[in-house]
Amino acid sequence: MSNYYKVRKIKYKKGKKVVPTFLEYTGRHKNVATEMQLFVYDSENLTECADHKCQDLLSIVDFNKVNWLNIHGLNETTVIKEVGDFLKVDNFMLGDILNTTKRTKLDEYHDVLFFNVKSLLPIENTDNINVEQISFLLKNGILSSFQEKKSDFFTHIRERIRTHSGIVREKKADYLLYLLLDAIMENFYITIENEEDRVEALINLSKTNTKPEILEQIEKHRDNFNFLKRSIIPLRDSLYSIKSMKDDNVFNAIEKENYSFFDRLHQKCLELLEQIEYDITTLDSASNFYFSAQSHKMNEIMKTLTVVSVFFMPLTFIVGVYGMNFENMPELKWEYGYFYVLAGMFGLFVGMILYFKWKKWY
Repeated sequence: MSNYYKVRKIKYKKGKKVVPTFLEYTGRHKNVATEMQLFVYDSENLTECADHKCQDLLSIVDFNKVNWLNIHGLNETTVIKEVGDFLKVDNFMLGDILNTTKRTKLDEYHDVLFFNVKSLLPIENTDNINVEQISFLLKNGILSSFQEKKSDFFTHIRERIRTHSGIVREKKADYLLYLLLDAIMENFYITIENEEDRVEALINLSKTNTKPEILEQIEKHRDNFNFLKRSIIPLRDSLYSIKSMKDDNVFNAIEKENYSFFDRLHQKCLELLEQIEYDITTLDSASNFYFSAQSHKMNEIMKTLTVVSVFFMPLTFIVGVYGMNFENMPELKWEYGYFYVLAGMFGLFVGMILYFKWKKWY
């Protein structure tokens, strides 16, 4: 089943209280097995491990190098708990990793930086948006990423690490975090571009089609843009919080020279929000155009009906006069009265048509 969102009102629902130590995955991909992949690298060496048990992978971790532990599938909570125990992070962070209903957030707790973000991509041949939660833990040179399922979001980053392309092998784990977040933000650009293409086609269609289905599609895309906006705003706020850490001189997991990279991500969020505001305004214009077209169409119909009724009003009057059946109506006994009345009625009808055309009333 595709993982897509559905806009709905948030209602408070009282449920059972959960013990803080209890971990449960709340996402859709409950049949995805948990797999781990570990990259241990520096500028000279690279070790890549995959499909091993947690204990085997964690024993390869080298705190003198950059360690990227990527986990696919969150259904096996015992594995997530083992990773958390190894990194010595609190259960509430592990709970936020497994709870996919949480909004994007950033937590700075002692020596741990926790990042929780939504990755969005359009679902092919539909107007729906695929949503996947991706979480990050940065501690002691180890960057752990948690994905609900396998995807190709970070494929190009893995290749850059393997081929020693760019400066990724020269930098620490905080720069790797920047690259991963930047890859996720590229998905926002892809989603917005896809929405804009669909909206452009929809606006062109609305100029020739005034069926109610057009308005339904306009409202659907408006919901999509509002959902994108609600997803980006907390990410923008989280990135701004990272910028503020630079002046705290407390959290040292991010090198001072690398804060500028996160500032770029913050600027990208601002650009995305500005573009979404523009797209929502475009949809508002499309809605106004749709209602204007509907109103114009209705006015044209009413004008046509009014003109037709005005044409027949004097004719109806004449018919009514000669239908009164008074005895003293001399023209009733005239031999050619019927034909002259018909001719007069026809002439009056034609004259009204010419007069209306001269006045440009239709």
